[in-house]
Amino acid sequence: MKLICDIYKSPREDEMYLYVNKTEALSRVPDPLLEKFGTPRHIMTLLLEPGKKLARVEVERVMEQIESAGFYLQMPPPKDTEMSEINLKNSKINL
Repeated sequence: MKLICDIYKSPREDEMYLYVNKTEALSRVPDPLLEKFGTPRHIMTLLLEPGKKLARVEVERVMEQIESAGFYLQMPPPKDTEMSEINLKNSKINL
């Protein structure tokens, strides 16, 4: 099975994306989600098929979610709190 999908980026949340079936566009995405997501900005069209590599999720999961729910929402990766704390402790040396 192959699926042509459109991918939209959220203007409100960095690294948050919506994957939808190209032929259905955003028609099956619930209004409350779209309100929180913000005005979707189309970033690419992609052919999904089993075995294809995606950066953060298994392509089969994305395809299943699009088929059953009408969309797949990719959330931003969790923040590494330990690294954030280390970064806060770092300071520049003034010469």
